[in-house]
Amino acid sequence: MKIVTLKEIKEILGKIDSIKEIEKGFVEYSNGNVVVPPVGEMIFKDPPGDVHIKYGYIKEDRFFVVKIASGFYENINFGLPNNSGLMLLFTQKTGELLCILLDEGHLTNIRTAAAGAVVACYLAPKKVNRIGIFGTGVQGKLQLEYLKSFVKCNEVIVWGRSQQRLDLYKEEMKTFDFNIETTLNAEDVTSTCNFIVTCTPSTSPLINSDQVMKGTHITAVGSDTPEKQELDAKILQKADRVVVDSISQVLSRGESFHALEMGLITEEDLIELGNVIQNKKLQRASDDEITVADLTGVAVQDLQIAKAVWGKIC
Repeated sequence: MKIVTLKEIKEILGKIDSIKEIEKGFVEYSNGNVVVPPVGEMIFKDPPGDVHIKYGYIKEDRFFVVKIASGFYENINFGLPNNSGLMLLFTQKTGELLCILLDEGHLTNIRTAAAGAVVACYLAPKKVNRIGIFGTGVQGKLQLEYLKSFVKCNEVIVWGRSQQRLDLYKEEMKTFDFNIETTLNAEDVTSTCNFIVTCTPSTSPLINSDQVMKGTHITAVGSDTPEKQELDAKILQKADRVVVDSISQVLSRGESFHALEMGLITEEDLIELGNVIQNKKLQRASDDEITVADLTGVAVQDLQIAKAVWGKIC
């Protein structure tokens, strides 16, 4: 059994095509080849935080994974990162623990950013005039970084809750080839961007339905518990396509959960990302469409990234 540190993991990730690995996982999932039990989670109120336990395997594969990931959103006040966690990789043959990946939440961040890039490949407008990012944390930076391969646009506007965090975001991203503007006003984003990513732990909508312009794509990645919500549920009703990473999972969490609970959409309105990847008819058909991708994070993503790291170790 091997123990792999965060430093080692970061070195290995440079040798992996994480976007390709995550895309394969979504296809396997939507083809019915993946076993993913319901998410285990603990929600904390004071201070606010959550812990997710996600686990699963691909049928007739060699491995299964158990992942523990936490997010405590006031950690910045203590000089600590918001996210932490680890992944455990086992063999399906004997149940033996092969590897402990002490990633401190980094692999979860990478597989989430890679999923955002997969979405962009199939749902982004052909011409993106400006990218909007909601959130100044790690995911807000990674989502933008991972979009570079699929969205040919350098104009970016970032929304945050404090100017201090926005200034820090801009400073940390200056090594990338983006022209970044910052704002405390959500409408500055929605009125100028046709590609938007939301990646916050918000429990109330950041974007209203009437703010979303024709031709806009939104990837929502922050709402991974029943309590969290970044989008007005009417946005999903307004959308021409609502794509989700897992239909079964969004019945209990994510943006789709809220829209379903309000009766604004039905389960039949949802399209799984793995099917979008395989079927061109399910992908964006025109630059006039409003599309939404609701990413709640599926264990097959954790499996794929853990397997890819293991493959470079052994």
